Amino acid sequence: MSDNIPDGFRLLRDVGGQFINVNGPLYFRKTDSGLILGLRIEERHCNPMGICHGGMLMTFCDMVMPMAANYAHKLAQFLPTISMTTDFVGPAKLGAWLEGRTDVLKVTRNLVFTQAMITADGEPAVRASGTFKRGATHGELAKLQQG
Repeated sequence: MSDNIPDGFRLLRDVGGQFINVNGPLYFRKTDSGLILGLRIEERHCNPMGICHGGMLMTFCDMVMPMAANYAHKLAQFLPTISMTTDFVGPAKLGAWLEGRTDVLKVTRNLVFTQAMITADGEPAVRASGTFKRGATHGELAKLQQG
């Protein structure tokens, strides 16, 4: 099912370790307004009703926001989550294309504040906000700036 990927998106490789590999595959597209992450909803992401599981959607949000912040501010840092709030706005059905767009609200010496909108086939699915701790430099994340 992951073969049907929208134009302009590329497979995200070698960033984020095995956790992202197990939950993905994730795709990315660079735009003038920032990094957009994408994910095709597969059966393994869904609850028994054929809707993407809320835990998977939260996981996607928790990957989208720090990656986009790293890209937008050229941080290349590990950003562990301090807090995250999610509102489930609409369903993300089996086969839907998820896109995550992030606004970085503020970057301080120690923290990063973000908000994100996740859409499923162009319709709002999740609204999220997150606060992340600026951690150690992480070489894998520098790859987002390159490829």
